[in-house]
Amino acid sequence: MKIAIDAMGGDHAPKEIVLGAMEAVKHIDNLHIKLVGDEGKIKQYLTETERIEIVHADQVITGEDEPVRAVRRKKNSSLVKMAEEVKENRVDACISAGNTGALMSAGLFVVGRIPGIDRPALSPTFPTIDGKGFLMLDVGANVDAKPNHLLQYAIMGSVYAEKVRAIANPRIGLLNVGTEAGKGNELTKKAYELMSKAPINFVGNVEARDLLTGVADVVVTDGFSGNIALKTIEGTASSLFSMIKDTFMSSMKTKLAAGLIKNDLKGLKDKLDYSEYGGAALFGLAAPVVKAHGSSNSRAIFSAIKQTCNMVDNQVIDTIKATIESMQAEEGNQ
Repeated sequence: MKIAIDAMGGDHAPKEIVLGAMEAVKHIDNLHIKLVGDEGKIKQYLTETERIEIVHADQVITGEDEPVRAVRRKKNSSLVKMAEEVKENRVDACISAGNTGALMSAGLFVVGRIPGIDRPALSPTFPTIDGKGFLMLDVGANVDAKPNHLLQYAIMGSVYAEKVRAIANPRIGLLNVGTEAGKGNELTKKAYELMSKAPINFVGNVEARDLLTGVADVVVTDGFSGNIALKTIEGTASSLFSMIKDTFMSSMKTKLAAGLIKNDLKGLKDKLDYSEYGGAALFGLAAPVVKAHGSSNSRAIFSAIKQTCNMVDNQVIDTIKATIESMQAEEGNQ
């Protein structure tokens, strides 16, 4: 298996990217990695070259770059050259912690879409109280969506949950303002109708307050609402830990208490740590494309690589293609 990684993407590139890649080849058999980026900078941290190759790229797409323009103009950027490795079938998948919009554009313009999928969806895995986690899509690839797009998201999410997360008959929920079937706007009402008839385990509408309780294995929404939910969950978790820390540091008594439950607090923090869940897959593209968190450390990159390998091993893209083709054939016979 071969994976290309944008070594220059992310807040801590290339160091943490390189360290994560070296860790991955130690633990994953038959994995070959292509690190795409500035060869001189990559070599500063690359101490293990077995099954790791450098593809030199002398341009970088930054967070300030306008995504579409950058992908078109910076042809020799690490992100674009990484996507070209996939397009030319030199690798099976790719990962970047860089500019999300640029990765989305490179995915569409270079890697290409799965036939029958109108719009890709950005899909991270969130933690839940029971530790199992849930997949949400879309969280920002497309701020506008039509009912049929949400149906496609549901199908792709169901395939991923079953094939990669090993969840039998995954529960698919539709994010809404209430659980009743008639709730929501025209988008969610029509999507509810379509998803009720689809070959998935649709459990109906779910509310945002229930997301972390594990009410569904896959939660479907439009990119606008999904991105708000994503930022709310991230911000709430960060603020909560900050308040807990301030409380425990407020007096000698609370400092002693903090010392007694230090390991328990670390376990709680780890449960909410994004680095344990890998990256956010861009579902709907013709090959696995994974967006790692912008602040990814080596541990998070390693998790994203494991996630990507699982997508390749379990033929997620081929299964999505087959499912979409089957649905289209069925619609054509009706």
